[in-house]
Amino acid sequence: MVREARLDPEVEVIWDDFHAEVNVPSEQLRRWLLTRGSGEEAFGPDPDLGLPEPGRRILQVLTKRKVDLTPDDIEVMRNAIEQIRALTAAKPSRGNADDEWRHSLLDLGHDVLIER
Repeated sequence: MVREARLDPEVEVIWDDFHAEVNVPSEQLRRWLLTRGSGEEAFGPDPDLGLPEPGRRILQVLTKRKVDLTPDDIEVMRNAIEQIRALTAAKPSRGNADDEWRHSLLDLGHDVLIER
């Protein structure tokens, strides 16, 4: 019988909060980041076609299991939660029609058009 490794209760909360706030599936986020990163000035000479930050790191965390998280991953999750919550709390007067605001959230893996 395989026993699940015990995780710090704080990590459990961060995991749940992260997956509640980052509501875009990983493949959709990857496509969005590639779209955001395309263009003349977006991609540098990096041969691995680096995706824009912090979305790239968020995407990496989305592919992991809870037991595989590193301290850096947990920090990425914390930062994403904070940034998403700050942006949603500062909803502009145009609301969802404000493309700059909505795109900033999409860069973090949060789509305001997806109902919770």
